[in-house]
Amino acid sequence: MAELSDEQKRDFEAAAFRRLVDHLRERGDVQNIDLMNLAGFCRNCLSNWYREAAEADGVALSKDESREIIYGMPYAEWQALNQTEASEAKKAEFEARRPKDH
Repeated sequence: MAELSDEQKRDFEAAAFRRLVDHLRERGDVQNIDLMNLAGFCRNCLSNWYREAAEADGVALSKDESREIIYGMPYAEWQALNQTEASEAKKAEFEARRPKDH
């Protein structure tokens, strides 16, 4: 593997993150509960991680602000446009696999 500088690693990681966020914005049909059940994280997790990184660097972001960064719009707006009621089976699967911090 090629030796990457710290700056290259940061830039490539940032580019991959932006692509992931863009992809999730385009795929409003993919529900957060589906992401949680399959991968153990969702858009809200990304927004929490973003906020935590900002706070670690001394930048205060609210939960709503970090969610808007990830969703590309206010969370309530995204919910109204995209969120559907999860089936009982999906809810049960989520509860069985639910991470401790959710």
